[in-house]
Amino acid sequence: MARVDFHSQVGNKLTYTCRLVRKIFSLASEAEPIKKIVIVGSSADIDQLNQMLWSFSAEEFLPHCLIDDESAEFTPILLATAYDELQFQDLSHQDVFIHLGQNFLEDIEKITHRFDRVIEVVSLEEQEVLAGRQRFKQYRSMGVELFNHDQKGAK
Repeated sequence: MARVDFHSQVGNKLTYTCRLVRKIFSLASEAEPIKKIVIVGSSADIDQLNQMLWSFSAEEFLPHCLIDDESAEFTPILLATAYDELQFQDLSHQDVFIHLGQNFLEDIEKITHRFDRVIEVVSLEEQEVLAGRQRFKQYRSMGVELFNHDQKGAK
């Protein structure tokens, strides 16, 4: 079962996610490279994140595409507006799952068994904080190993 990390009190959720993805990607070694990072969020968030990842770092390219792109199997960072088991079942590896949404995912048990790590990104907005607390309680009731990283408004 996956380790679940909550990154809470994030100032700008999308900028923070770009930095987080860059960090995860950079920490991978040649011996154990990151094979897949899957990011799921609202349509508006995914569209904006897709644009941001193209220009986020002048020195580093963060290879990404939408889950339904024909190159998804070969691309390490995948963006999706929902978790659909059928879309993900043919991918050879799935290491990190990043959830930007507010709702608890129906397939979370499958996700926590498929991925090594699940990361929930929660902004400072009151509605997101309340939804994040609810998701935290739901994970705890599943017996998942939980960690909270209070970002105090980090962008």
